[in-house]
Amino acid sequence: MNHSLVIGPFAFPYAMLLLFAAVGSAFFVGDRLARKVGVAVEPVLWRALLVGLLVARLAFVWEFRPAYFAAPVSIIDIRDGGWNATAGFVGAWLFVLSRQGRLAAWRRPLQGALLTASVLWLAGSVALALSLRGTSGQTMPELTLSTLDGRMVQLTDFKGQPTVVNLWATWCPPCVREMPVLQRAQADNPGIHFVFLNQGEPASRVAAWLQARNWRLNNMLLDVSGQAGAAFKQSALPTTLFFDAQGRLVGLRVGELSSATLAERLQDLKP
Repeated sequence: MNHSLVIGPFAFPYAMLLLFAAVGSAFFVGDRLARKVGVAVEPVLWRALLVGLLVARLAFVWEFRPAYFAAPVSIIDIRDGGWNATAGFVGAWLFVLSRQGRLAAWRRPLQGALLTASVLWLAGSVALALSLRGTSGQTMPELTLSTLDGRMVQLTDFKGQPTVVNLWATWCPPCVREMPVLQRAQADNPGIHFVFLNQGEPASRVAAWLQARNWRLNNMLLDVSGQAGAAFKQSALPTTLFFDAQGRLVGLRVGELSSATLAERLQDLKP
């Protein structure tokens, strides 16, 4: 169920690594094919990459424009992972097709490079989706956690409604940045449980931290021993897991959420 490569304090989602692999393979194949015909296609591929990334971002921004237009600066904050990969590949392909006619020798290297990237991305995306589906048949783990006032709560008590489980800590900057987003989503979606599992900190610290910011969050639970991270096989923070009403895992996000990327995930939870 681990969907990121963790190296020390850094977590690299496999989807991001897949993109790097697809781009690297495209440049490798394009260069090898271009050498055979005595041309250089790297400049065109770099421009195709930039066009693809720009189109992927703009397509996602347009799809979730209410969230982005409410805070326009967030459009350029790509840390939220808001991309439309399909639109990006279409944009890159159209750019390459528009350039290959200028020199007939470019045609095979450019098409080979884009085809390699597209096939690798598609196969990898299917594999990641099947990996998530293969581990999501299990129900929500039976964890016993403490509230800030010392009451014990079973995580499985939240079954019956879609549930968003957020693993976070006060010392984690992206956790802090995304907390207002989750707070607003909790208020705007009464039909969805939002559960906050603080990792490894005492109640006094968490309570003081929340009070200093005047944040009101329901379902704030303490996971002092890190049992949730072990159960979910996730050590990176923040990590957000999305469960349907039956308690089955249907989505996972490692890294910071924005209003738009959270809205994208919540679409899959709503009937």
